[in-house]
Amino acid sequence: MAAGSPSDPTAPPTTPVTLDDAQKSATEAAGWVEENWSTWLAIGLRILLIVIIASVLRVLVRRALTKLIDRMNRSAQAVEGTALGGLLVNAERRRQRSEAIGSVLRSVASFLIMGTAALMVLGVLNIDLAPLLASAGVAGVAIGFGARNLVTDFLSGVFMILEDQYGVGDSIDAGVASGEVVEVGLRVTKLRGDNGEIWYVRNGEIKRIGNLSQGWATAAVDVQVRPTEDLDRVRAAITAAAESMAKDEPWNERLWGPVEVLGLNEVLLDSMVIRVSAKTMPGKALGVERELRWRIKRSLDAAGIRIVGGAPLPLEDPTPDPSAAVAAPSALNNPTSPQSLATAPIPPGQSLSK
Repeated sequence: MAAGSPSDPTAPPTTPVTLDDAQKSATEAAGWVEENWSTWLAIGLRILLIVIIASVLRVLVRRALTKLIDRMNRSAQAVEGTALGGLLVNAERRRQRSEAIGSVLRSVASFLIMGTAALMVLGVLNIDLAPLLASAGVAGVAIGFGARNLVTDFLSGVFMILEDQYGVGDSIDAGVASGEVVEVGLRVTKLRGDNGEIWYVRNGEIKRIGNLSQGWATAAVDVQVRPTEDLDRVRAAITAAAESMAKDEPWNERLWGPVEVLGLNEVLLDSMVIRVSAKTMPGKALGVERELRWRIKRSLDAAGIRIVGGAPLPLEDPTPDPSAAVAAPSALNNPTSPQSLATAPIPPGQSLSK
């Protein structure tokens, strides 16, 4: 027999639910809702206000950053094609750099704004943020110690992009490796060496950078001639070669200034060195030097000027020495000399003992 049945004498008596009890329960629930609905409405409005303000602020900040990037791009396009623009990086590279900077700044701004809004919402819900912040602080310290190299690489990459220290296509010397920049990242810079190898260089490991592709380069050529040559004739021959080179393609574009004869760099007993210099397009100095040496050599040969290390000059008055073909006298030619007597044969029967 089931417990609690009407025939079970040990079961507690059941009280039937009356209409008055149901009305009383509904009245209590309605009163509780009436007492707390204002609090719920206030909390909901505060959360909604926080979300709206954070969203509007995020949109305004992102638009401001976008306008700043567009202004940077317009300023780069304004100087493109001018003398100042030739010394700076091109507009496309500036656009790529500004886009990368804008992407980083927009991400950081969104993270800060939305993260702050989330903490404010948790505070409105009466959630204790002290344990959460303490745990986040401990985790941040642990991650900072464990990934300090990663943080260093990231910060170095951000500042390299902000300062435009180098870009894709530049030839740089990063200390640990050198070559042409293939890819620039926030953590790693990828270089292609002279032999085609790929170097992955961490941004935090780069202590100094030598950019060979920004601004302009210098082509320097040393012309070594004999000390007896006329300096005016040498200067005229070098100037003629430089002027002809400045008029030919593609050297007229690679030369960013006139070829200058700086003067005597060294004066030695058997030679003198004349320094020639020219301002060139970045990364084209080596080719300009080779072409300039080629043309200077041909111009000097046409002018009859010999460089050190060339063919020997012929003698103007070759007078042979008559004593050069005469052999030195020999002591054996004199039969009375001690050398001849020592080589004379010994007569037969003569005893050498005494």
